[in-house]
Formats: sequence, C-alpha cells, structure tokens
Amino acid sequence: MTSLEPQAALTMDWEASSPETSPSAIEIAPETSLQADPALRILVISHSHPEISKGGAEIAAFQLHRGFAAREGCVSWFMGCDRRRTRSEIAISQPFGIGDYLYSVGEFDWFKFSNQDPRLPEALTNLLLDLRPDIVHFHHYINVGVEAFAIVKRALPNARVVVTLHEYLAICNHHGQMVTNPHRNLCYEANPQRCIECFQHLAESDFFLRKRYIEHFFGFADHFVSPSQFLADRYIAWGMAEDRISVIENLVNAPLSRGPVRPIGTAGTLRAGFFGQLSFLKGANVLFDAADLLDKEERFDISLEIFGDYRSQPLEFQKELQERMEKLGQNVTLHGPYDQSRVDMLMQSVDLVIVPSVWWENSPLVIQEARRNGRPVISSDIGGMAEKVRDGIDGFHFHVGSAMALAMLLKKIAENRTLLTDVAATIRKVQTADAIVDAHLSLYEKLREPVPETVS
Repeated sequence: MTSLEPQAALTMDWEASSPETSPSAIEIAPETSLQADPALRILVISHSHPEISKGGAEIAAFQLHRGFAAREGCVSWFMGCDRRRTRSEIAISQPFGIGDYLYSVGEFDWFKFSNQDPRLPEALTNLLLDLRPDIVHFHHYINVGVEAFAIVKRALPNARVVVTLHEYLAICNHHGQMVTNPHRNLCYEANPQRCIECFQHLAESDFFLRKRYIEHFFGFADHFVSPSQFLADRYIAWGMAEDRISVIENLVNAPLSRGPVRPIGTAGTLRAGFFGQLSFLKGANVLFDAADLLDKEERFDISLEIFGDYRSQPLEFQKELQERMEKLGQNVTLHGPYDQSRVDMLMQSVDLVIVPSVWWENSPLVIQEARRNGRPVISSDIGGMAEKVRDGIDGFHFHVGSAMALAMLLKKIAENRTLLTDVAATIRKVQTADAIVDAHLSLYEKLREPVPETVS
C-alpha cells in the first residue's frame, strides 16, 4: 500500500463536506409523507449474509431483523453483502426472497473502509427511496463502506442511521484486533506513532488522515451500538463522544435444537469443548499446548473436544496446525466443522466451553451460546471475554496466552467437580430476544424524538 496523498485520502470521490451540508452529487426525489403507513420501517444492513457465511455478526444482524419483522407495528428489511460475486452486473438483488437483499461487493479500500464501487451510490439510493426506512441500522460497515452513512442522509435526511460496532476496525489497521504486526502482542493504544511500528511502509500522516476520513463519515451516523462495555470504552478513548454510543448485547435466540443433556459435574472424563474457527487469534496454539501438557502428565481424565475448522486460515498456519494435529495425544478429539443448527446439542454434550482467544475479543457469540445452554466458560482474562464471563460466577478465567494456566485450571476442575456445579447455578442468563429487540426499539424511538429548540 502506498502512502496516501492528503487530498485524495480525505475526499476520494466525495467532497469534504460536513454531515450538515452533505454534497448532492446524486439527484434525489423529495422525501414523501408516509402518513398512511404508521409502522416503524427498519432496514438492517450487514457485511455478509447467514446464507453465505456463519459469522457471529451476520447471524446477530439477521436475527435482529427477524425480531423486528415479528413485531406488530414494525416493517423490517435486510441487506447482506456477497464478496463471491464481486462487481456483478446487478449491484443489489433479491436471491433469497422478498425483503431480503444482497449487495454484490465491488472494489473496496480496506485501509479506510472506503467503498470504491461506482454502482453503490445509485443502487443504494434507489433501494432507500423505494423502501423509505425510518431507521437504517448498519450491523457493520465493511463491504458497504463508511460512505454509505452519507448516502442514507442524502437520500432520506429524516432517517436515523445506527451503527453496531463489532471489532476495533476504525481504531486498528491490523484487522481491527489491536495486536501488533507481525509479533501479535496485545496493543493497548493506537496512535500514528505506534501504528507505523506495525506498518513501516506507511507514514504517520497516513494514519492521521485515515482517522479523519473515518471520523468524517462516522459524523453522518446518529448513534452507535456496542455489544460490550469494553469495546465502547475503547472507542470513547479513541475520541467518540460518550453520549453517541450505547451498550446493547447482540441478539441470540433460544436454543436451536435439543438433545440429550449431559449433567454438569458428571463423574468420569471431564469434557471441555472448543467451538469456532481454529486460528492463532482464537487461541488454537494455546489449546493444543495445554493438551500436550496434559498428555505428558497422562491426564486422560480430561478430554478436549474440538468443534471447528481451520480451512479459512492462511496456508502457512494451516500447515502448522496440520502438523500439530498429527501429533496430538489421545486426550484430544477433532470433530471438524459443525452446522449452526447443531451447536446447542453439541454444547450440551460437554461439561464446559473453552474460549482461549489471545486478542481482546468483543462479545463472542460462543460465550452467549454456552450461557444459553447452561455451560460454564473458561476464558482468557482480557477484553469482552472477561466482561461476559465473571470469574467464579459464569465460569473461570486463566491468564491470556498461558497454556500452563489453562492446563492447571482444567486439572483443578477435573479433581473438584463441585466447582462446575457451583458455577452452573450462578451463570448469568442470556437476555431474551424480546428484551434485546425492545432495547433497540427504545433507542430508535429516542433518536426519532424531535430535538428541543433552545431558547436564546
């Protein structure tokens, strides 16, 4: 990536205007009254679609949309993104049925999350003018780009734009994970001086302009939502006004399937489950290192049950994992990838769930899935994980990145199963889908309230 020219970095195809005086490069029809339709009209936009990928963010976004659609007095539509059909002839289509839209992604600048697709402004504007939503809720801004917030305000000035944040993308150029490049140590603060240590081919001015560009289009959003207080605090420290962000948990439905439930604290082998992508940042090495330590001690009363996949990871890491898996001891069982509809049944077959991520995380879906199935969680002691898993109440913490600490904790639990039964009795219940939908609707109504006139 080459150093950005200052003018190009801030404007690209957009004039450097403020949200109050957004440019009018697109001819927009006047916004019409919808007095005949008293329903709250909501468009939920996600960076992907559950029919294409099974990530936590797109699942949460689609479930929120379905929650709105089920409510009397609400009309909801969903738009996901598809990178498989980059630059297809039709920008926005409906392959999954009425009210369910899909944007085929064009060129995208990942440095400042700028959409370079010339089709999007007109296509999204036409969709907005057709649907005329009162609320446009972006459950991510990658693939659609931060400029989409301005497109909404140009097309429908009275619509409210809400943005759910999922990672630290605006803050950190290293995949939004706030770990250093290439050493992957935890990063506690992002600033231009620190960022060029990770990206030496860029200049401090690039990171300064990157932040200015993102902040400019963030200015078109009326409010932000964070699924964890930890993530909200990071964005506030970055410069976001505290009154512009609310903490609302991602929506997780009731268990999708029911199977034989393994009683917590069952005698015999302690079954500890890992669910999700086997990647470095998700703690795959920590997990396998702990398994090696247990194997050397011949602790076969502890079984690590691995439900997940690694095929989407970099080839170098795949090769490393394959070599490690060939040498795993008998206390590890590799089950491979699983269908989302089976996650509850699988979680009910283990005694506890391990979340050994070595980055800050935000609000891992797997923690909510474990909680809704009454399974204690062993998690790293940082970020949103430490917030969602209260040590000794919802599960147990171990020091991030320490395979020794994880192995010792598993041994301690295997030798004293009352630790599990005590925690199982105090696990915080997952918020109901209705409660989370209510929280969003309450926020929307507040945002739609007229701003009181100030008396001079």
